[in-house]
Amino acid sequence: MVEKTPAETEFEIGHVLFIDLVGYSKRLIDEQRALLNKLNSIVLETEVVRTAEAAGKLTRIPTGDGVALVFRTSPEAPARCALEISKALREEPELQLRMGIHSGPIDGVLGPMTRETIAAFPG
Repeated sequence: MVEKTPAETEFEIGHVLFIDLVGYSKRLIDEQRALLNKLNSIVLETEVVRTAEAAGKLTRIPTGDGVALVFRTSPEAPARCALEISKALREEPELQLRMGIHSGPIDGVLGPMTRETIAAFPG
């Protein structure tokens, strides 16, 4: 990714689903790993995520105890994803989540280790 000058920066609206595991830090490391693996599996199996990834319109940002999913598709995508995840959680009572949604201007930037991430801008 090439660094852009402020005049060259093109913003788009990102629709973000923030997900974190309730009580994550109180768990043993093996339990944390198992819960994160299960969460990742559920997220990756959702139709909304598969569709957005196939179109190159999704950025997944690990947050330690969860993930931020940045959709560059529609404002409904994070809500539909949260509903799909909620349905899957019926089969996983040990997996307790908090989820929140936000939309706003974003720009792709290079994060640590030159991994692409998202910068959000106050509106």
